[in-house]
Amino acid sequence: MHDLTHRIDLVLDAAISAGRVVGAIALVARRGELVYHRALGLADREAGRAMAEDTPHRLASLTKPVTIAAALALIDRGALGLEQPVTRWLPDFQPRFGAGAPVITLHQLMTHTSGLGYTFNEPPGGPYHQAMVSDGLEQPGLALAENLRRLASVPLRSAPGTAFTYSLSIDVLGAILERAADAPLPEVIARHVTGPLELPELVFTPRSPAEAAALAVPYADGAPPVRVRADQPVPFFPPLAVSFAPDRALDPASYPSGGAGMVGSARPFLGFLEAVRARRIPGVPAALLDLMFSDQIPGLVPETLEPGWGFSYGAAFLRDPAPTGTALRRGAIRWGGAYGHSWAIDPSTETTHLLLTNTMFEGMNGPLSQEIQRAVHA
Repeated sequence: MHDLTHRIDLVLDAAISAGRVVGAIALVARRGELVYHRALGLADREAGRAMAEDTPHRLASLTKPVTIAAALALIDRGALGLEQPVTRWLPDFQPRFGAGAPVITLHQLMTHTSGLGYTFNEPPGGPYHQAMVSDGLEQPGLALAENLRRLASVPLRSAPGTAFTYSLSIDVLGAILERAADAPLPEVIARHVTGPLELPELVFTPRSPAEAAALAVPYADGAPPVRVRADQPVPFFPPLAVSFAPDRALDPASYPSGGAGMVGSARPFLGFLEAVRARRIPGVPAALLDLMFSDQIPGLVPETLEPGWGFSYGAAFLRDPAPTGTALRRGAIRWGGAYGHSWAIDPSTETTHLLLTNTMFEGMNGPLSQEIQRAVHA
């Protein structure tokens, strides 16, 4: 493993030295064994606080596969069905497309083929902006029912089942989990995922003032990176921009976003990913977890992903490595988080890697995420 350590160290040291990220944590597990772990840089540049392996982060879209796993647990118990219409649980959620309000199924929510979108994926002034739809990253204190009302007021971007559009679908799924389990989403996830896996550190709101104070401070790409403020949207493939409110995670009145709302540290989240890889989440049969490792949108070409990628439940699925330039093998899954994170599971080599940074978007889809991937899977 010396070569692996050397390759990853070179990548991380170069990123920190060049100021591309303020702080980072990288973990690699192979065949169930932790073979690399390192934290470096700063969790809070202004205070001079070092990044540590147990520094908690706002996880953003790393939340999505956790919510998907909870949904699979409820499907196994017969409380939910993949082909159930959303209106079975949310009768007022009927966004329109054309002249009608088409049926949206749970499967379509879980694969981002519902026709819904994200506010950050449209230019300023678009219908999501006009309706003040929250992406689950900002607007502290906003209630889920109100955000669903706003989201349902905007026409669908495509007919359900006809296109892949990355979206607030998993926030809608979170609302359905609450109805089906008759409990708040944090309780549903603790009951069916993080509790059975003994990962209490993965939560929606820090469990103590000390844990809140320990959160990594978020920064945006720049020379040097710029501290993220609630009133300063971060450019993302301009003219698109993402709005963040870092204090959202500290406000218990903020709705628990099933797509972007969790906080947690690196080793517990790696533990979750490893449980998914090994198909060992108590109460979720391996056959259902297999759905997270199969292409769930065959025949669709997701324009927002690189050629060669499809989508499973909760992650991009590698159909063909050839056009991607990735070091991953066919059947691998990967995703990221807007605060600066990325992860991948390669079943063929039984390898899972996780990169948490506090610098967006370099750690999510910038060169660093690709460099780490190549160093791990060389």
